Formats: sequence, structure tokens, C-alpha cells
Amino acid sequence: MSTTEDETEMDATVIVVGGGPAGLSAALFAQKNGLETTVFDTDETWMHKAHLFNYLGIGSVGGSEFMATARQQVDDFGTDRRQGEEVTSVEGDGDGFVVETDDGTYEADYVILATGANRDLAADLECAFTDEGLVDVDVDMETSVDGVYATGAMVRPEEWQAAIAVGDGAAAALNILSSEKGEYYHDFDVPADAARVFGEHVAE
Repeated sequence: MSTTEDETEMDATVIVVGGGPAGLSAALFAQKNGLETTVFDTDETWMHKAHLFNYLGIGSVGGSEFMATARQQVDDFGTDRRQGEEVTSVEGDGDGFVVETDDGTYEADYVILATGANRDLAADLECAFTDEGLVDVDVDMETSVDGVYATGAMVRPEEWQAAIAVGDGAAAALNILSSEKGEYYHDFDVPADAARVFGEHVAE
């Protein structure tokens, strides 16, 4: 991975609301590069109705199988994935954000929203919307509220594709990493990284 062996976790924390392709992609990029990341996943992703033939690098895979692999991937990097725990509110507190669920209260420096076509949390946070009713984001998926990102169907009227959602999540996490490191951050892995991380289990 891009982090070196002697690097420690950064102090910044990230909460991802939504455990579909966008949310899990964001969590993967954030957690593997040293950001303490929590994902709230109610398992309402449309991927369970899908079978992927159009995802580059994958010949054919069922949507539920794809999700199982994605979840295992983020779990293996140490993401705190809270399956079935629904976020009921997100509020800014001046220094970051407070996220509420029926089970507890959580604090974060950054929030990545990946809730599909449900834009209620973005509206509650008073994020700007476009004339078409979409959450207005920049190229890095950041909303008008500093530290809040929106991805996938929240920001797109039609292009609801797993590959696009995964890219949105990655863009959001990389922007957070760049902000924390004070320079543009490239998450580029090489074979030696894979050998170090996965050992004898590395894919050929």
C-alpha cells in the first residue's frame, strides 16, 4: 500500500454513511492509508439486484457476491463496519461532525455520504443542491459544506453504475487524504507493497 511501514495512523477520522460500492470504496481508500474510518451499512444497496458484466476487470459476478468481497476487503484493512446500524442524523459541531444512530453517538472530522438516491442527510446538513435536485459537488465530490462529501446516485441523475460509484468514493477519500497530508496524495501500489501486505496470499 502507499503508506510506509513506519507511518502511524493520522488523527483524522472519517465516517461513511452507506455501504454500497461508493461507500465501501471510500472506506477502503481512507482506512488503508491511515484514516480511522467507520462505515454504517444498512445493506439497502441496489447491488443485490445486479449481476456485473460491465465492470472493467471482472468477467461476470453476482451483485451480492461482489458486495461480500468488497466488505471483506474493507474489513481486512481494519475498517469499523457497523452492519445494520442506521444513521438518523448528522450535524456539524464547529470542529467536525456528530453522527447519531439508535445505538450511539459518534464524532468525525469528515463525513462521506453514500446513501444512493436518498439525499435527506445532505439536506439536513444544508448542502447546496442543483436545480435538478441533486447534491451539488465539485470534482472531488465535496459538497458546499466543508468536510462533507456526497457520492453516487446522490449527485448523478442517471449514471447509476457500480464503476462510477466506486470512483466517486475513491475521489472523496483521496481528497480527504490530500487535505490531511497538505499535498496531493497518490494511492499507487506496486508489487512489493502487495507482497508486504498479503505475503504468500498475494494474487499472481
